[in-house]
Amino acid sequence: MLTLADVAFDDVAALLARYDLRLERVADGETIPGSYWGDSEAGLIGSTVYARGDTPVHSLLHEAGHLIVLPPERRAAVHTDATDSVAEEDAVCVLQTLLGDAIPGAGRERILADMDAWGYSFRLGSARAYVEQDAESAWQWLAEHGLVRMPERTLIF
Repeated sequence: MLTLADVAFDDVAALLARYDLRLERVADGETIPGSYWGDSEAGLIGSTVYARGDTPVHSLLHEAGHLIVLPPERRAAVHTDATDSVAEEDAVCVLQTLLGDAIPGAGRERILADMDAWGYSFRLGSARAYVEQDAESAWQWLAEHGLVRMPERTLIF
């Protein structure tokens, strides 16, 4: 599993800053504030994503994705759980893979593999199959919210 310690913190922080988010490093062994899953999983409070060195990058990107899809005025109320709907959750699963490509040393392929290793479950059996063959409504949701360019399926920064 690729962790925050395996990539440059500044690269991840810069990516999140493009979306007016802040990345806060939590000391090793400390509890991650706003973590829905606990353990090493990333946390959310307001416009800040919290992560330790052992936080999986896919987790950090997933939680950041929840904040990215929210209008800035709604971010302030977020604490731990940002999911608004199944459609949003589906879109965030796609978005986190795209964000992986923006981090040197990560990439979409690694994020997809780590999602599978973590235990994400999709109808077609893998994160890759979901993103490539079963996520049309998620892609449309992201496009309608101004986050991806269609039909290229690329991020809009």
